[in-house]
Amino acid sequence: MKLGRSINSRLIPNSGCVLTIGKFDAVHIGHQKILKQLVEVGKKMGLPAVVMTFAPNPEEYFRKQDAPPRLTTISSQYFALRDQGVSLMLAIPFNKMLAQTSAENFIQTYLIDGLKAKYISIGDDFKFGKDRKGDYQILKQAGLNNGFEVGRFETINVGHRRVSSTRICEALSAGRFDQVDVLLGRKFAMVGRIIHGDKRGREWGFPTANIAINRKIPMTGVFAVTVRGLNDNHVHAQIKGVANLGIRPTVDGMKTLLEVHLFDFNEQIYGNRICVEFVAKIRDEKKFESFEALKSQIFMDCERAKEILEACQ
Repeated sequence: MKLGRSINSRLIPNSGCVLTIGKFDAVHIGHQKILKQLVEVGKKMGLPAVVMTFAPNPEEYFRKQDAPPRLTTISSQYFALRDQGVSLMLAIPFNKMLAQTSAENFIQTYLIDGLKAKYISIGDDFKFGKDRKGDYQILKQAGLNNGFEVGRFETINVGHRRVSSTRICEALSAGRFDQVDVLLGRKFAMVGRIIHGDKRGREWGFPTANIAINRKIPMTGVFAVTVRGLNDNHVHAQIKGVANLGIRPTVDGMKTLLEVHLFDFNEQIYGNRICVEFVAKIRDEKKFESFEALKSQIFMDCERAKEILEACQ
């Protein structure tokens, strides 16, 4: 799969495409059903399947700090969409110009002139264009006038509730990873490149692989995890570990960090991209009275994570 960040990207096929538009934050089971149908339509029409999303998404642009937590980065979205058979992900910058673009101009500039879309699938509640005046009916009429088909997908429910990013955030916040697994159809994961930390964990005998988290997240705490993608060959063998996600109050941390201690692993992997899959929550993050108390707790967290991961085999 390819990644483009502009409607003028050279990656956009001249032949046209089949397209869906939306946040696709979690790429949950509802999204997966949409994407499966889109890929099938693309195969029948002999056209690539394209997903258009936005960075930042419109809620983040308009609501700023009041925007809801974001489940995925562009990187983790990319890999999730790739696994669904999508050919191209377009992460379009959402800025003042796009926010002021009317629904009609958006259709003409982006969908017709830019992507030459032959089939477009959107959700039953999807709105677009300035003041969110664009909807399915406007897009349907544009399709009739310009020769492209428009499909609409319905909401997916699990347990009589709509599957949504909001619902997944609620389950993550509550530590209900059994529900998260059902709603996502896979483990919840964070993807990122390993950065240098303060090396304190190494001094204590618990070296960590650290990933900076530069977005609002729906959960903090200590978790049993598995990690893959530890080298440049993208080897998918999983390594077990324990992770702390939060600001690390005992060491007066200020920024959110994902710290992963990998069991039976001692290689230099700075700069590599890893995928951290969350299996279960062990406890909440808290501030300890001393480093010795924290070290003692980390040892217990490791033992608990090993028990959880052993039971999952």
